[in-house]
Amino acid sequence: MEDFSGRIVIVSGATRGIGKAITGRFLEYGASVIGLYGANKETAAVCAEEFRNYSAQLDLQQCNIAKEEEVAALFAMVEEKHQCLDILVNNAGIRQDAVLALMRTDQWQRVIDINLTGTYLMAKQAVLLMMKKKYGRIINITSPVANLGFPGQANYAASKAGQVALAKSLAKEVARKKITVNCVSPGFIATDFINDLSSEQLTSYKKMVPMRRFGTTEEVADAVLFLAGHRTSYITGTVLEVTGGL
Repeated sequence: MEDFSGRIVIVSGATRGIGKAITGRFLEYGASVIGLYGANKETAAVCAEEFRNYSAQLDLQQCNIAKEEEVAALFAMVEEKHQCLDILVNNAGIRQDAVLALMRTDQWQRVIDINLTGTYLMAKQAVLLMMKKKYGRIINITSPVANLGFPGQANYAASKAGQVALAKSLAKEVARKKITVNCVSPGFIATDFINDLSSEQLTSYKKMVPMRRFGTTEEVADAVLFLAGHRTSYITGTVLEVTGGL
């Protein structure tokens, strides 16, 4: 893995699961990370304690990425403090599962707001900042559900498919500015994101994976750092699947 010293990184959903693993990897390899979290201050405090040895590199910020004014304020702070942004990882995401016929409008809208509109708002501000330096890496954490579809996850699947389409379109818009835009698509990863699934569902899903196991957050983080590096400057508009062959 290359050295990320001197590079400024924003990771949304940084205090738990895949986001925390991504944050940890960037810190390990020298980056300065602005880690975003939503409402859970207790989890943020635990994360800060866990990464206390990297306290000089880690800046945890509360931000509702679905709110345009909060995102704009965050990036104004980043520009004032760091003058630039090298890497954005759009990791924050939620699920509110229900079969479509019984899905409430607020369940649909909340997932779209966080997963897709949040990605749009973050990427928009990131591009404006990255264009000043004519360099950048934007990575969306999407899902195989974008292609496969799962019962009860129409809202989640739509949001993740939207992230992929956004990345492919944006990649073409900013390529001449030496900004790459890609997606990492984790399959079944062992995090609390799937803890609400029944044991029967977990067993069934594991059987779907050719490797017959769930992935680790570290495996996803390593894929993100690969795409975030200098040596992947000709990879853009694509999706890197971390699925065990799903």
